[in-house]
Amino acid sequence: MPKSELRTFDSANFLANAGLGRKIVEFRPKQTFFCQGDAADSVYYLQKGRARLTVVSQAGKEATITLLSATDFVGEESLAAIMGLHLATATAVNSCTALKISREEMIRVMHDEPAFADIFLKFLLVRSMRIQADLVDQLFNSSEKRLARILLLMAEFGKPGEPETFIPLITQQTLADMIGTTRSRVSFFMNRFRKLGFISYDGRIQVHKSLLNVVLLDQFPEHNAARPPILSKASSGVSRLTRAISKRKSSSRSRKDSVARARHANAYGSRRSGSP
Repeated sequence: MPKSELRTFDSANFLANAGLGRKIVEFRPKQTFFCQGDAADSVYYLQKGRARLTVVSQAGKEATITLLSATDFVGEESLAAIMGLHLATATAVNSCTALKISREEMIRVMHDEPAFADIFLKFLLVRSMRIQADLVDQLFNSSEKRLARILLLMAEFGKPGEPETFIPLITQQTLADMIGTTRSRVSFFMNRFRKLGFISYDGRIQVHKSLLNVVLLDQFPEHNAARPPILSKASSGVSRLTRAISKRKSSSRSRKDSVARARHANAYGSRRSGSP
């Protein structure tokens, strides 16, 4: 067959339009793509909007695994050799448009179209690297630095093109759940970021490029290593208490030494007076 007659597969067209085994679906904010425990029978390609992937423990505690933006896939566990259940819940953060691809169609196109398989495998590699970075962030970074990183990711700093400095509407409690801290700590850090000029918000949060200094260089202008006032007061209080305890112990040791010397002197005097 001449080269001119070879059929070329257009991955962008495949992911942009409905067709056999795939359809375009719309999601409202807080609407779920699928829930943890649902049958894993479809893969979603996010065309527009933001979403998040969460898991819920048996005790009912929810944790956010990752954030999703346009051009991300979600539900890739559907491609396992034996169809199982979704291990997490995908929820729209704002209005989303996605292409829902059936498990059978996804397997077929990956097998028949190497160009599409390359796109999907590159996505899986990036997702794997992102999960490793999230784990390192959770294990070694402070909650303040984790918050800065999440805000930058939501603003899409580091992706090709200009970042979207305004992030989708999100509550401080959701941010707290995502970084593993309390809402009050998130509120404190957000106010600090705003005072330092890293972010601004009036209804919507706008992230400035200077916030990268917190993540990359661990720099804060004015007071680089300063602690939050609450921690500083607590630390100074502990220091005063430690000094007081040490002083009391020292005083107690001095009294004990004095008593021991007095007893020793009395005993020595008694022995001398009793000797011929």
